Amino acid sequence: MTEMSNDMNDAAEETFEVDEEGVAYTSESSAADGPAKPATIAPAAATGRRKEAVARVRIVPGSGSWRINGRALDSYFPNKLHQQVVNEPFAALGLEGRFDVIARIHGGGITGQAGALRLGVARALNDVDAEANRPTLKKAGLLTRDARVIERKKAGLKKARKAPQYSKR
Repeated sequence: MTEMSNDMNDAAEETFEVDEEGVAYTSESSAADGPAKPATIAPAAATGRRKEAVARVRIVPGSGSWRINGRALDSYFPNKLHQQVVNEPFAALGLEGRFDVIARIHGGGITGQAGALRLGVARALNDVDAEANRPTLKKAGLLTRDARVIERKKAGLKKARKAPQYSKR
């Protein structure tokens, strides 16, 4: 038994070394320390919200095609301004044409849906490579949810703030 424990001690001495402070370390790398795959080609998913609109977004490495509720980008958002809004995260990072976007959007209007899609895409790109993408997206304000929503109607008023017309007599 002592020979076996001596062999085990020899093996332990070979793989672990002790530095000046008495901290043990190894010079061999483990299997988990292998070459990491490039983070910019990983798929990701995220959710974006704006007003009443909710967009569930999935990005996968590809040629830059968009599928929104089964339709192309220019078919779903014919307004060029909305197309520019949803492309903002890719433009900020210089990644146009590198990812395919598949999205399901429901609720809200056209502008709210475009804003929700933009936030979803930005969050998905943040998930792909947070170290490289987050500072740029954060500085451009693309990771912040726009918290503005419709103000509720108050009792005694016609709308949220509009009061009935005042009549002196």
